[in-house]
Amino acid sequence: MKTALCGRAAFGASAVLFGVIALMWHDSDTWQSLQQIWRLPFGTLIGGCLMAALTAGGIGMQYPRSARLASVALCVVYLCFSLACIPDIIAASNIYERYGGSFFLFFSLLCGAIALYAATEANAARATVFGRLARLGLGVGAISFTLGQALLPRETGSLVPKWIPPNQMFWAILTTIAFALAAIAILINRQARLAIRLMTLMLALFGVLVWVPRLIAHPEAHFNWSECVLTFLVTGAAWMVAGLKSF
Repeated sequence: MKTALCGRAAFGASAVLFGVIALMWHDSDTWQSLQQIWRLPFGTLIGGCLMAALTAGGIGMQYPRSARLASVALCVVYLCFSLACIPDIIAASNIYERYGGSFFLFFSLLCGAIALYAATEANAARATVFGRLARLGLGVGAISFTLGQALLPRETGSLVPKWIPPNQMFWAILTTIAFALAAIAILINRQARLAIRLMTLMLALFGVLVWVPRLIAHPEAHFNWSECVLTFLVTGAAWMVAGLKSF
């Protein structure tokens, strides 16, 4: 129970922080693929409303009375974020986006919001259905994480701190294999909860060892803030799915 509450706190806090920095810094380093929203009619207004809803949802999910409404709001926000990434997939601007990298990142956040909805569902059968949907979606997201690292091994390795032995490429390969094994376990539902928990730990370590030091070294770089918060958002989403009673 305490673990589930910690996951909810991490997911919510990361949502609040991302919403706040996106409202503060209206630039492509912060919004990244979400800048597609700006190109819509009244895009700036729509983007601001989505980020405000994200912030409100992150706060609301911490309280039992508002958690269900917050889960619905977050589902809408993360669905919109996912859809905003489709133009980059169509344009195939780079190999990462060609395989839906950003889309599946935000889709994983949507799975975390669905898990929150499942956790607030009183009907056991419906809760199981939504929980299963969240698990399967997270498994698909894990496949995307695997492909992203497999297709860009040097870029992945360059993110690993050089002081961690034995070398950067070793950890790039190991974490790619770990994502692949997690995806298989989650999708076939064999030791899925353990796989999700281990993936959650790995994602948290990415945030702590890769992005937090970069953020401390260069706090002026908005990209570092965005990537750090997004990493912890995905961590929180996986944590939410792992905390479900049944899926």
